[in-house]
Amino acid sequence: MNHVSKEKVEIVKNLLKRIHEGESYEELRKEFSHILSQITPFEIVTVEQELVREGVSVSEILKMCDIHLDLFKNVLASRELKDIPKGHPLDLLISENDEILKTSEALGLYAGLLAQALKNGDAENASKALANVKSLITIAKNQLRSHYRKNQMVLFPYLERRGIYAIPRVLWGREDQVIVKIRELLSLLDKVVVNPLSEEYAKVSEIATQLSRDIADLVFRENKILYPALWVLLSEGEWAGVDKVAGKLGFFVKQDKHEWTPSEEPKYPYQVVAEITPEQAERLPEEVKGVIGSTSFQPDDYSVVREGDLEFETGFLSREEVEALFKSLPLEITYADVNNRVRFFSESSVSGGFPRAKTILGRRLEYCHPPRLEQYVARNVEALKTGREKYRVFWTRLGDRIIRVLLVAVRKPDGELLGVAEIVEDFTEVLNNPEEIMKKIVVL
Repeated sequence: MNHVSKEKVEIVKNLLKRIHEGESYEELRKEFSHILSQITPFEIVTVEQELVREGVSVSEILKMCDIHLDLFKNVLASRELKDIPKGHPLDLLISENDEILKTSEALGLYAGLLAQALKNGDAENASKALANVKSLITIAKNQLRSHYRKNQMVLFPYLERRGIYAIPRVLWGREDQVIVKIRELLSLLDKVVVNPLSEEYAKVSEIATQLSRDIADLVFRENKILYPALWVLLSEGEWAGVDKVAGKLGFFVKQDKHEWTPSEEPKYPYQVVAEITPEQAERLPEEVKGVIGSTSFQPDDYSVVREGDLEFETGFLSREEVEALFKSLPLEITYADVNNRVRFFSESSVSGGFPRAKTILGRRLEYCHPPRLEQYVARNVEALKTGREKYRVFWTRLGDRIIRVLLVAVRKPDGELLGVAEIVEDFTEVLNNPEEIMKKIVVL
């Protein structure tokens, strides 16, 4: 830590102590406004660790989390995150970061307590601290997976469309490092031996401490760079698109007060005319200005929709692509309408299923099976039509191959039944060589 950072830590430590002693927060905020504009969550965590070493209880420090968050939000006041309506997707994302920051603070504190207990040879307190680390890392995993997924799948494409690639790639890389570190810590926690003074406990403390800092750093980067940039660049229609898609993915925070309803139809990245106006450029965070000012900066003008494409709820394909896509799937589908009449089947070039031919089009689905199975198929189709189940699974053999058959009800978004699909997939390799398959698994 350099000299300036040490000085800031001492000042903030003094501030938090005085808050803890009951002094007026508003008066203190005025007094310390010069330093509040420079602090980061990482430095807050460092300060808290020093307070723990000086004897302030963890429970008291955790009570101050909301105050810390208020201090942190004060840092952001100079950015463009102003007047965000309650219930706006950006409001919800920032609220998620508030909760994430609280979790990371608590994780760092208990990791520090674990290290301190180990140093003192205090097995009882080491066990208590480890239990809290376990609980918090599970909370962090669930929060971060939900939050990062919305960044990666919903927000980043809007920046990429405008030619801003580096910031999303760097943030995703850092997010991925955090997720990998969580996975590493959970794996280690599963292996921790009963002896609370073991080397594994020390390793848990080390990883959890670094993880707490990494999470706080990402919150800071999002709130100071990513979200201000999006707030400047995205139109009302684009925020409507974010709201629709992010809403489907789900937020882990609830917003009781909703002051925002989009006034435009959702607009997705592929529909955006990629440009950044001079007025927008002027209001962007400095980190983003540097990107768009480079000679290599080039907005993305690729057109997804082509003449003659079929439009689906999830994208656009030509008829040729649809045909080729079905052939490329390692499964085969037979689709019958609400009258149980076959209207379509696919043939896989990867793995074959039951023999079928164009002559079955219009045939009753149950008649496509041996007479001994007709009633069995009919009963299962009718059971799916009642809506009690979405699908049924069956296993059979076809020569030396092991086949899984899924019978699936096909419905409109409003629940109206359209028909039934029979999906046939070859599981021979998976079931005959489970150990080899397990070796091939890549954790994403």
